[in-house]
Amino acid sequence: MPFRTRKAALVLGAAAVLTAVAVTQAQAATVFTADFESGASGWSKSGGTWTVTADGSQTLRQTNATSENARDFAGDTAWTDYTLSARVKPLSLGGNGFAGLLARAKSSTTFYRLALLPGNQVQLQAVNSGNVTVLGSASRTVAPGTWYTLSLAVSGSTITGSVDGTPVGSATSSVAASGRIGLQTAYSTAGFDDVTVSTGGSAEPTTPPPSNPSTPPPASGTIYAAPNGSAGAAGTQAAPTSIGAAITRVAAGGTVYLRGGTYSLAQTLTIAPGNNGTAGALKNLTAYPGETPVLNFSAQSEDPANRGLALNANYWHLTGLVVERAGDNGIFVGGSNNIIERTITRFNRDSGLQLSRIASDTPSGQWPANNLVLSAESHDNADSDGEDADGFAAKLTVGGGNVFRYAVSHNNIDDGWDLYTKTETGPIGAVTIEDSLSYSNGTLSNGTVNANGDRNGFKLGGEDIAVNHVIRRNIAYKDGKHGFTYNRNPGSMTFSHNAAIDNTERNFTFEAGTTVFRDNTSCRTGSSGTNDKIVGNTDSSNQWWTGTNGSRCAAYTGALGWSFASDGRLVVTFGGKVVTP
Repeated sequence: MPFRTRKAALVLGAAAVLTAVAVTQAQAATVFTADFESGASGWSKSGGTWTVTADGSQTLRQTNATSENARDFAGDTAWTDYTLSARVKPLSLGGNGFAGLLARAKSSTTFYRLALLPGNQVQLQAVNSGNVTVLGSASRTVAPGTWYTLSLAVSGSTITGSVDGTPVGSATSSVAASGRIGLQTAYSTAGFDDVTVSTGGSAEPTTPPPSNPSTPPPASGTIYAAPNGSAGAAGTQAAPTSIGAAITRVAAGGTVYLRGGTYSLAQTLTIAPGNNGTAGALKNLTAYPGETPVLNFSAQSEDPANRGLALNANYWHLTGLVVERAGDNGIFVGGSNNIIERTITRFNRDSGLQLSRIASDTPSGQWPANNLVLSAESHDNADSDGEDADGFAAKLTVGGGNVFRYAVSHNNIDDGWDLYTKTETGPIGAVTIEDSLSYSNGTLSNGTVNANGDRNGFKLGGEDIAVNHVIRRNIAYKDGKHGFTYNRNPGSMTFSHNAAIDNTERNFTFEAGTTVFRDNTSCRTGSSGTNDKIVGNTDSSNQWWTGTNGSRCAAYTGALGWSFASDGRLVVTFGGKVVTP
């Protein structure tokens, strides 16, 4: 399956309570996403009237209510086993109509379909030359004007569907063995957004998600490294090499498989500038299926020079690594066009995962750009002075196009996210944070607090420099100061569908700028805290806290829970119930 990266969505389903969550690394990989922010190129229409329309963010909408078959296809006819997910908003549902997703579309009339129907029904269907067989169904509210997250998984002959994490059905069928993805309406109108295709065949989240599958990786194009590997070894399964040697030997398109166990490292592990993959052939550094490699840097002293893993090259894909106890950043990203997926950064003595220029004399055109941090967790990072160790950071000097998606930052001594801006030779690039969760930052898991820490959930600027970040569909919960703060960023950020609950001082504080606020929610379950302060473009779609809760706050009561679904999407609950910001 070809690899494409754009944007995906927060998909919420069943999850364990917070204290029971243990994040492990699954071997699913996101292979296609579409958010329509730059249009709908690559999609092939068949019937209906399809346009890209703003609905909080840009969405793809089918607006012909009389069309019997309005379809829009993407992907490859050779795709076999995958999970398709997307947000779907039915706008009108005719008596015989529906809106839904298609998988393994081998023609315009043969595919599998997960459909929202009138009469509060959802069906999992096999469609063969236009003839429909119902594989599963469920009763649930289907209300026009409401977004639903649909997941349709095809794995061998097993077809599975869910809506907002609740199963619709699972059955076997031989109608289609491979095919493209699609969006479809019939006698209805609907909006579609945040389309994601990932390898692996389960539409259902697990808690915790399974570790990497036990299927052995392919033998060709791989190098194997192990905690007891020797730098001079061949790098086969039988004779693994060291991790440092492996990353210098892997070719573009190749993979370094890290066997499980603890890699005790005293020096920064650097993927050096020039050790690049290519846009069509990334270099891969990934956990061996079913195993968890832990890169432990506890031998390092606290010092800015003592980073853990420094990714200073371009076009790499890191998957399934745990990086801990470095003397500075756990993972430092100074390169561009990289994917950092399903990593855990913990107990490091600066920000767990940070994007920033490699050195003070790095030209602005070489600042890290177009990196994707995906389905990652960062927690309990703490420096001795309490002022710099965030969960995630893209700060000081970064290029454009960096994205954090499905990420969770908690119990860090300073901020959950820090986008502190410091321009020296050119403007900092805008960052996108979406479908992510920040909670309890400013207090470590053991209860430690440092009075010097800023303790915000999402800190979005600094130095009175305007940067137009995109912040959407995130949750800030019980952080030690503000949930979301402009932090002296007077820009025009895009700020939509975020929720802040019970942050210590303000849930939202924006005291300058022309940021556009839409569909944000602020809630308090007690009487403490200060009214939100909002300067910018705001309207009645927002529910700010000024002493009372709005109607949407009923969803944010009870204990917070979260997990990652098997395909990497973030699952969040309050009181055991799914929430969607």
